[in-house]
Amino acid sequence: MAKQKEVKTNAMRILEGMKIPFTHYTYECDAFVDGLQIADKLSLPYEKVYKTLVAKGSSKNYFVFVIPVACELDLKKAARSVGEKSMEMIHVKDINAVTGYIRGGCTAVGMKKQYVTRIDESAKALETMIVSGGRIGSQIELAPADLARAAGAEFAELVKAQG
Repeated sequence: MAKQKEVKTNAMRILEGMKIPFTHYTYECDAFVDGLQIADKLSLPYEKVYKTLVAKGSSKNYFVFVIPVACELDLKKAARSVGEKSMEMIHVKDINAVTGYIRGGCTAVGMKKQYVTRIDESAKALETMIVSGGRIGSQIELAPADLARAAGAEFAELVKAQG
């Protein structure tokens, strides 16, 4: 796994400004790949890799959810975790306008606005977790509590039951 320092994303600058330690990984990528493909490219265990999803509540407010890469967001649990009646995923074409990031490079730290953010409670059991570094080709590894602090997030049960 190649570690590089040269190109810093907004998320990395925020983490450094908050004195939050992280490890930066890069991978070659010329098109959108999903989180499982990224984990495979970097030989990372699926249970440590998390994806960042953005949804809109019935109040028309946006919310950010960070869940294990191999899991599916349970929209009912997500809505309950933020006190909304219902929740729907935003359209891919809206990701950049809402977050300032592009699909595949979206991370909970350093979005255009500070949205209410929830991290799946499974992350609490991990020493470190891996999320997008804020652009395609970039991943960052950090402690779940540090991600929560940087993103102003709380932990909640968010994913559909497996099986």
